Amino acid sequence: MPPWPRLRVLIADDEAPARAKLRRLLGELPDVEIVAEAADGEEAVARIAEYRPDLVLLDVQMPRLDGFGVVAEVGAERMPPVVFVTAYDAHAVRAFEVHAVDYLLKPVAPERFRKAMERVRAAQGDGTAGRLDAVLAALERRPSHLRRILVHDERRALFLPVNEIDRIHAERNYVRIVTAAGSYQLRGTLSALAVRLDPARFLRISRGDIVRLDAVRELHPWSHGDYKVVMHDGAELTWSRRYRSGADAVLAPPDDS
Repeated sequence: MPPWPRLRVLIADDEAPARAKLRRLLGELPDVEIVAEAADGEEAVARIAEYRPDLVLLDVQMPRLDGFGVVAEVGAERMPPVVFVTAYDAHAVRAFEVHAVDYLLKPVAPERFRKAMERVRAAQGDGTAGRLDAVLAALERRPSHLRRILVHDERRALFLPVNEIDRIHAERNYVRIVTAAGSYQLRGTLSALAVRLDPARFLRISRGDIVRLDAVRELHPWSHGDYKVVMHDGAELTWSRRYRSGADAVLAPPDDS
């Protein structure tokens, strides 16, 4: 690689061995400084604000807040350049390629890593915010909404129709899917699941909760613009005003015209 200005890098990955491998690969490159590491999405957001790195190596699937949630939380205009480190599906990989935001598939190959870093150097100052916006938009436009989810209980596995789901809760590295018949734990993040659910039927009401709209019994205004959500099974959740954007139609009065 040719001489470059010093590059300050943040590593965000929930797996310690993955962070260790990225540290080793970065250590083989000249003029690179690892300024911080993060083990989950919320920590990544805080470290980005604190250290303002030149580059973030960002795992897609992390607890508490996934990689796409990190970009959304920081904001594309303020987000440093990103190389996604992922075992994500082919749709996401194509979105990264089309919009020129690089990615690394796990397990990360050293030669592929070096090429990604060369690409980062060559693209410095070249419209990162617009590319990140385009990636998020492309992922949100994916047409294939989930119809069934493979879940397991103590005795069996089954394909659970999504119209039987009442609500979904984040549980660190997992999500808890709640139905009238019981609940199921599934490995993954709430954000990764949210983009696969039909927004006409499911609503993310907070960082930790998704509800099926037909399973909601009533809403009550709460403090500071929040709403108390009462489900048909009696559960009470909070709809944060931060998640009201784009969902005003749910609260809009019926059109009598």
